[in-house]
Amino acid sequence: MPTANTSETVDVRENIIAVGQRLIGAKGFSAVGLNEILTEAGVPKGSFYHYFGSKDAFGVALLESYFEDYLNDLDGTLAQPGLNMAQRLTNYWSIWQETQSFFDCQGKCLAVKLGAEVADMSEAMRATLKRGTAGIVSRLASAIEIGVAEGSLSIEGDPQSVAQSLYQLWLGASIMVKIVRNTQPFEVATTTTQRILRLAP
Repeated sequence: MPTANTSETVDVRENIIAVGQRLIGAKGFSAVGLNEILTEAGVPKGSFYHYFGSKDAFGVALLESYFEDYLNDLDGTLAQPGLNMAQRLTNYWSIWQETQSFFDCQGKCLAVKLGAEVADMSEAMRATLKRGTAGIVSRLASAIEIGVAEGSLSIEGDPQSVAQSLYQLWLGASIMVKIVRNTQPFEVATTTTQRILRLAP
Protein backbone atom coordinates (compact mmCIF):
# COMPACT_ATOMS: atom_id res chain seq x y z
CA MET A 1 0.00 0.00 0.00
CA PRO A 2 1.55 3.38 -0.98
CA THR A 3 2.55 5.71 1.82
CA ALA A 4 1.54 9.37 1.97
CA ASN A 5 5.06 10.36 0.91
CA THR A 6 4.90 8.00 -2.06
CA SER A 7 1.54 9.43 -3.12
CA GLU A 8 2.86 12.97 -2.76
CA THR A 9 5.93 12.11 -4.85
CA VAL A 10 3.73 10.66 -7.60
CA ASP A 11 1.46 13.73 -7.51
CA VAL A 12 4.38 16.16 -7.79
CA ARG A 13 5.96 14.17 -10.61
CA GLU A 14 2.68 13.97 -12.51
CA ASN A 15 2.10 17.70 -12.01
CA ILE A 16 5.51 18.51 -13.48
CA ILE A 17 4.76 16.25 -16.45
CA ALA A 18 1.29 17.76 -16.97
CA VAL A 19 2.62 21.32 -16.89
CA GLY A 20 5.53 20.40 -19.14
CA GLN A 21 3.20 18.69 -21.61
CA ARG A 22 1.06 21.79 -21.90
CA LEU A 23 3.98 24.22 -22.26
CA ILE A 24 6.07 22.04 -24.57
CA GLY A 25 3.00 21.16 -26.63
CA ALA A 26 2.58 24.87 -27.32
CA LYS A 27 6.21 25.96 -27.74
CA GLY A 28 8.35 22.91 -28.45
CA PHE A 29 10.92 21.08 -26.35
CA SER A 30 13.94 23.32 -26.86
CA ALA A 31 12.01 26.56 -26.38
CA VAL A 32 10.81 25.66 -22.89
CA GLY A 33 13.35 25.79 -20.09
CA LEU A 34 13.19 23.91 -16.82
CA ASN A 35 12.72 27.16 -14.88
CA GLU A 36 9.53 27.92 -16.80
CA ILE A 37 8.12 24.45 -16.18
CA LEU A 38 9.02 24.40 -12.49
CA THR A 39 7.78 27.93 -11.84
CA GLU A 40 4.47 27.07 -13.48
CA ALA A 41 4.29 23.80 -11.53
CA GLY A 42 5.26 25.48 -8.26
CA VAL A 43 8.21 23.14 -7.69
CA PRO A 44 11.70 24.26 -6.58
CA LYS A 45 14.37 23.70 -9.20
CA GLY A 46 16.45 21.63 -6.82
CA SER A 47 13.58 19.19 -6.47
CA PHE A 48 13.42 18.50 -10.21
CA TYR A 49 16.38 16.15 -10.13
CA HIS A 50 14.70 14.10 -7.43
CA TYR A 51 12.13 13.11 -10.05
CA PHE A 52 14.13 13.27 -13.29
CA GLY A 53 17.85 12.83 -13.87
CA SER A 54 17.98 15.39 -16.68
CA LYS A 55 15.80 17.33 -19.08
CA ASP A 56 16.31 14.45 -21.52
CA ALA A 57 14.98 11.98 -18.95
CA PHE A 58 12.08 14.34 -18.32
CA GLY A 59 11.37 14.35 -22.05
CA VAL A 60 11.23 10.55 -22.08
CA ALA A 61 8.84 10.52 -19.10
CA LEU A 62 6.74 13.22 -20.77
CA LEU A 63 6.39 11.20 -23.96
CA GLU A 64 5.70 7.96 -22.09
CA SER A 65 2.89 9.67 -20.18
CA TYR A 66 1.54 11.22 -23.38
CA PHE A 67 1.45 7.92 -25.27
CA GLU A 68 -0.06 6.06 -22.32
CA ASP A 69 -2.97 8.52 -22.26
CA TYR A 70 -3.22 8.58 -26.06
CA LEU A 71 -3.37 4.80 -26.36
CA ASN A 72 -5.95 4.54 -23.59
CA ASP A 73 -8.11 7.09 -25.39
CA LEU A 74 -7.59 5.27 -28.70
CA ASP A 75 -8.60 1.97 -27.13
CA GLY A 76 -11.78 3.61 -25.86
CA THR A 77 -12.59 5.10 -29.26
CA LEU A 78 -12.03 1.77 -31.02
CA ALA A 79 -14.29 -0.02 -28.54
CA GLN A 80 -17.27 2.35 -28.66
CA PRO A 81 -20.45 0.28 -28.36
CA GLY A 82 -23.17 0.29 -30.99
CA LEU A 83 -20.84 1.17 -33.87
CA ASN A 84 -19.08 -0.84 -36.54
CA MET A 85 -15.31 -0.51 -36.88
CA ALA A 86 -15.53 1.82 -39.87
CA GLN A 87 -17.59 4.24 -37.77
CA ARG A 88 -15.15 3.96 -34.85
CA LEU A 89 -12.19 4.68 -37.10
CA THR A 90 -14.02 7.64 -38.60
CA ASN A 91 -14.59 8.94 -35.07
CA TYR A 92 -10.87 8.52 -34.33
CA TRP A 93 -9.88 10.71 -37.24
CA SER A 94 -12.52 13.27 -36.29
CA ILE A 95 -10.98 13.43 -32.82
CA TRP A 96 -7.55 13.71 -34.44
CA GLN A 97 -8.67 16.82 -36.31
CA GLU A 98 -10.01 18.37 -33.11
CA THR A 99 -6.84 17.75 -31.09
CA GLN A 100 -4.06 18.16 -33.69
CA SER A 101 -5.10 21.52 -35.11
CA PHE A 102 -2.92 24.55 -35.78
CA PHE A 103 -4.31 26.17 -32.64
CA ASP A 104 -2.63 25.60 -29.27
CA CYS A 105 -2.94 21.86 -28.81
CA GLN A 106 -2.51 22.08 -25.02
CA GLY A 107 -0.15 19.12 -25.02
CA LYS A 108 -2.46 16.89 -27.05
CA CYS A 109 -0.25 16.69 -30.14
CA LEU A 110 3.22 15.89 -28.83
CA ALA A 111 4.01 13.30 -31.51
CA VAL A 112 3.35 15.93 -34.17
CA LYS A 113 5.00 18.76 -32.22
CA LEU A 114 8.14 16.95 -31.12
CA GLY A 115 8.67 14.23 -33.74
CA ALA A 116 11.09 16.08 -35.98
CA GLU A 117 12.54 18.25 -33.21
CA VAL A 118 13.71 15.64 -30.74
CA ALA A 119 14.38 12.65 -33.01
CA ASP A 120 17.77 14.13 -33.93
CA MET A 121 18.36 15.58 -30.46
CA SER A 122 17.87 12.60 -28.18
CA GLU A 123 18.14 8.89 -28.95
CA ALA A 124 16.14 8.03 -25.84
CA MET A 125 13.29 10.35 -26.84
CA ARG A 126 13.41 9.10 -30.43
CA ALA A 127 13.08 5.52 -29.19
CA THR A 128 10.12 6.52 -27.00
CA LEU A 129 8.44 8.18 -29.97
CA LYS A 130 9.07 5.07 -32.04
CA ARG A 131 7.49 2.78 -29.42
CA GLY A 132 4.52 5.09 -28.95
CA THR A 133 3.75 5.51 -32.63
CA ALA A 134 4.20 1.75 -33.18
CA GLY A 135 1.53 1.20 -30.53
CA ILE A 136 -0.85 3.49 -32.41
CA VAL A 137 -0.20 1.77 -35.75
CA SER A 138 -0.63 -1.67 -34.17
CA ARG A 139 -4.05 -0.73 -32.78
CA LEU A 140 -5.12 0.78 -36.10
CA ALA A 141 -4.02 -2.39 -37.89
CA SER A 142 -6.08 -4.56 -35.54
CA ALA A 143 -9.09 -2.29 -36.01
CA ILE A 144 -8.76 -2.41 -39.79
CA GLU A 145 -8.51 -6.21 -39.68
CA ILE A 146 -11.71 -6.36 -37.62
CA GLY A 147 -13.41 -3.93 -40.01
CA VAL A 148 -12.51 -6.10 -42.98
CA ALA A 149 -13.80 -9.22 -41.22
CA GLU A 150 -17.13 -7.60 -40.33
CA GLY A 151 -17.48 -6.06 -43.79
CA SER A 152 -17.65 -2.40 -42.75
CA LEU A 153 -14.53 -1.56 -44.78
CA SER A 154 -12.21 -3.18 -47.30
CA ILE A 155 -8.56 -2.69 -48.26
CA GLU A 156 -5.90 -3.67 -50.71
CA GLY A 157 -2.87 -5.16 -48.99
CA ASP A 158 -2.36 -6.16 -45.38
CA PRO A 159 -3.81 -4.26 -42.39
CA GLN A 160 -0.39 -3.39 -40.91
CA SER A 161 0.82 -1.69 -44.11
CA VAL A 162 -2.46 0.16 -44.55
CA ALA A 163 -2.42 1.31 -40.92
CA GLN A 164 1.17 2.53 -41.31
CA SER A 165 0.28 4.45 -44.47
CA LEU A 166 -2.78 6.04 -42.86
CA TYR A 167 -0.91 7.08 -39.73
CA GLN A 168 1.84 8.65 -41.84
CA LEU A 169 -0.80 10.37 -43.98
CA TRP A 170 -2.42 11.97 -40.93
CA LEU A 171 0.90 12.85 -39.33
CA GLY A 172 1.91 14.65 -42.50
CA ALA A 173 -1.48 16.35 -42.74
CA SER A 174 -1.08 17.63 -39.17
CA ILE A 175 2.26 19.21 -40.03
CA MET A 176 0.84 20.80 -43.18
CA VAL A 177 -2.14 22.18 -41.21
CA LYS A 178 0.33 24.03 -39.00
CA ILE A 179 2.19 25.36 -42.05
CA VAL A 180 -0.81 26.56 -44.08
CA ARG A 181 -2.91 27.55 -41.05
CA ASN A 182 -6.11 26.02 -42.34
CA THR A 183 -7.75 22.59 -42.30
CA GLN A 184 -7.50 21.81 -46.01
CA PRO A 185 -4.80 19.13 -45.45
CA PHE A 186 -7.19 17.33 -43.10
CA GLU A 187 -9.88 17.43 -45.77
CA VAL A 188 -7.48 15.80 -48.22
CA ALA A 189 -6.47 13.21 -45.60
CA THR A 190 -10.12 12.41 -44.91
CA THR A 191 -10.90 11.89 -48.61
CA THR A 192 -7.79 9.74 -49.06
CA THR A 193 -8.66 7.67 -45.98
CA GLN A 194 -12.19 7.08 -47.25
CA ARG A 195 -10.77 5.90 -50.56
CA ILE A 196 -8.17 3.58 -48.99
CA LEU A 197 -10.71 1.97 -46.66
CA ARG A 198 -13.52 2.20 -49.23
CA LEU A 199 -15.75 4.14 -46.87
CA ALA A 200 -18.82 6.09 -47.87
CA PRO A 201 -18.07 9.85 -47.71
